[in-house]
Formats: sequence, C-alpha cells, structure tokens
Amino acid sequence: MTVTELQTAFGEVYGASPQTTYFSPGRVNLIGEHTDYNGGSVFPCALSFGTYLLLRNNGKQEVNFRSLNQPEVITVPLDKLTERLENSWINYPLGVFAQFIKRGIEIKEGYDILIWGNVPNGAGLSSSAALEVVTAYALNDQLNTGFDRTELAKIGQKAEHEFALVNCGIMDQFASANGKKDHAIFLNCDTLEFELVPVKLDGIKVVISNTHSPHKLDSGAYNQRVEECKQAVTELNNVRPVKYLAELTEKEFKEIESAITDPVAHKRARHVVGEVQRTVDAVDALKAGNIEKFGKLMQASHISLRDDYEVTGLHLDTMAEEAWKIDGVLGARMTGGGFGGCTVALVKEEAIDTYIQEVGKAYEAKTGLKPEFYVAEIGDGARKI
Repeated sequence: MTVTELQTAFGEVYGASPQTTYFSPGRVNLIGEHTDYNGGSVFPCALSFGTYLLLRNNGKQEVNFRSLNQPEVITVPLDKLTERLENSWINYPLGVFAQFIKRGIEIKEGYDILIWGNVPNGAGLSSSAALEVVTAYALNDQLNTGFDRTELAKIGQKAEHEFALVNCGIMDQFASANGKKDHAIFLNCDTLEFELVPVKLDGIKVVISNTHSPHKLDSGAYNQRVEECKQAVTELNNVRPVKYLAELTEKEFKEIESAITDPVAHKRARHVVGEVQRTVDAVDALKAGNIEKFGKLMQASHISLRDDYEVTGLHLDTMAEEAWKIDGVLGARMTGGGFGGCTVALVKEEAIDTYIQEVGKAYEAKTGLKPEFYVAEIGDGARKI
C-alpha cells in the first residue's frame, strides 16, 4: 500500500486524518547468526520494506491499536499500558509504551494508531523488531524524549523480552533503528559499537528466499538455545572467567572446550565461537572486495547452524543446499533465528532468473511448499515520512 492509501485507511477506521506517519524497516542478516545474545558481532542491513505507523492524538485516556494485517482492534486505557496481554500482537507496540513509562515518561493523552507492514510475518526478517522500533521512534518524536537510535533499539529489545517473552539479542532492533541505504552494520553486540560498511556488490544482488515455513521463536526453541549457551559459559568459568562465549578466539576455545561436559552445550558454544570469527573474516573480505570469500563464509555459517546449532531443518537446508548447486551463486545461508523463515544468497545478476526457477522448482518438489523470492534493496533505518 502507498502512504496515501494508508492515510485513507486511517480515516476510514478513525473518522479523521492521521497527524503523522512513521516507518521502520525489516532487516536481513548477511552473516553472524545467534551471536548477538552471546556478546559477538553481527552484520545485518536494513531492507526497503518494513512497518508503517500512522497516529493522531485522540484527546482521550486510551490508546487504540489497529493493524491492517490483523483483524482485532484493541483499546488500552492509559493506566493499563504497562500490562501485558495474553496471545496478542498488541504486545509488541504495547511493550514499547511500557518501556517509556518505566523510564519515567508520562503519557498524558491517548492516540489512535494504525499499523501496516509489508515484512512477511514469520519469515525471519524481523517484522516484530520493525514494529517495536517504529513504535519507539513515533513515541520518541511525539513525546520529545530525545532518545538516540541506540536507546530506541534497547527499548524495542526490552519490549520483546518482557511482553513477547522472547530473549532476543539486540541485532534486529539495532538494524531497524540504525540502518543506512547501501550499507550493512558491523555491530559488536556487547559494546554496541558499530561501523557502517558500504555494500558494494558490482553485478551481484542480495536475494532473499522465503521458505514459507514460518519460524516461531516464541515456541521455546530459541530461548532453549540461549540457556544452552549460558550453560556452556557457566562450565567454562570453572577453568577461565568468561562473561560471553564470543570473548573466546577459536584457539582459546579449543584449549578449554573440554570443560563443557554437556555435548549439546558444547556444540552450541563451538558454533558461536566459530561464527564470530567468520563474521569478522567476512567483513574484512567485503572491504577488500573479495566477494567470493564472503560467499564461502556464508556457506560455512549455514553448515555450522545446521550441524552445531541445529536451527535449520528441512526447509532451510533444502533452500540453501539447492542454491549451492547453481552457477552464479557465491554463497547462501539461513538468516534470522531459524526454525523456518528465509535464506539469504549472493547471486550474480545474470543468474537470478535461473536461481529463482531452479531453486524454486527443487524446493517445491522436496517440501510441497511454494517459496517466494525478493531481490533485496538495502534501505535506511527508522524515520518520519
């Protein structure tokens, strides 16, 4: 939908025009998966599609939430904005309101809010983070709170922890808040120091492949991985003080890995330590113009996520492995939390049609699902329109 169409829809829902329109993008992570909550580095970029939020002050003591992507309309009194709802998409924006209030911000007047997003739900492209960040950006603007983009990302992350009950890292919200057109973000998730790295892919495109097998992070599998990594850290502390797995080089990890007695926790730790190094190497390769090496590191990342972290499964593995067979594909891997969702691939422009046709056909034959493909455009972060 266009902004004009959204503004018309707002008027149909609320009987008045919106005062302001905001936008925040989804993201795709090029490499560095399940490292963010382990204190490591990631390399995401914001996308050109995302979530729109239109609002107006309603002069009432309530906030009305409506999404064109969901059937329900929910009204929340101002004195209930810190209370989580059961099984509702409202928890994503509501959790952001709660974080502002927890920071001592007084919300004296209600809003009528209309939300629409074109990030495919369940695709692993961070529709939830885009919704959290666009809400945080809008409130920051409306209430003149002066939070910087990094703080808005933290607010979104805390909303996800406390209202969506997913113990996510900071990457998704950070990329949605801080993205820059034609750049990826080399982010240290421990210190939140970051570098905007130009993505110069001469004759090569980033292609996202949606398996249409929805990932469900709140199913418990994601939180389980978080706990398994914490267990590895606890056991490693018997021989060396370590706060995060990402503090260890591969050499250092090999010297003390026998301290992890649980074989599952050991595999999780091995992935994290290796993935942190792959991410650093991949960024160096991109800066040097060595896209072939970047692609090989993407493939190694997927194999580690498949074998050691065990978050891929039939759909993501099929999509990635079929991509590896195509001439003109430099690399392909799962992206996002896993358990379904999307892969990301670097594909030479002349091979894109072949890639979509051949990978799509093989994937559908193996899984019975029809995939969807997007040639990604790297866009800017959250903003007022």
